[in-house]
Amino acid sequence: MYICSNRYTGDVPHKKQLWLLYQITNLLKIPLQEFLVRSAGRIPSPCCGKSMSVIGTRDRKSRERSGETKVYNIRRLCCDQCGRIHHELPDFLVPYKRYESECIELVLTNPSTHDVPADESTLFRWFEWFHRFVDYWVNCFISIVLRTKQEMIPLNLTSAHSKTALQRIGRLVGNAPRWLERIVRPIVNFNLWIHTRSAFLSEDS
Repeated sequence: MYICSNRYTGDVPHKKQLWLLYQITNLLKIPLQEFLVRSAGRIPSPCCGKSMSVIGTRDRKSRERSGETKVYNIRRLCCDQCGRIHHELPDFLVPYKRYESECIELVLTNPSTHDVPADESTLFRWFEWFHRFVDYWVNCFISIVLRTKQEMIPLNLTSAHSKTALQRIGRLVGNAPRWLERIVRPIVNFNLWIHTRSAFLSEDS
């Protein structure tokens, strides 16, 4: 009979060793890291522009570039005007997405050379999601810039012949890393973000 000896299992038959190693692996598992997410300032309600009150928290899981899953404890905020509930997300999380924005951005920017540990169906959904909403995001961003009286908008930005989707986004927020964060944050904070059906969780933002 084959005998395997190590500091965990000692001298045990091979059939029992597999079960012991399984138990040891479970015992040695490191629990998911949980991080508290708290905004440094007070953000007005996206829907009414009024103040919001903290009514609780909830856990939000997200997977980073290394493949590790982390848990973020985010606050649930209630609009003092209309009573709608919003969730306070850090910039690196995209609403209703299970991967950090860096992962999605890398895949969209480098579809053939990225190192993001996601399956093919997930990558396909990201591309479909991006190309479905990119024109809407561009129009939202233009509206926000005009409403806040910021700099001029490049002409023909939303034209179908105005370069690629990524190039149109780059003309608005630049091509430097974290461009997806720079698109998502203002659109969410102006209550213009649209969820996808497959990622639908609730009417809360």
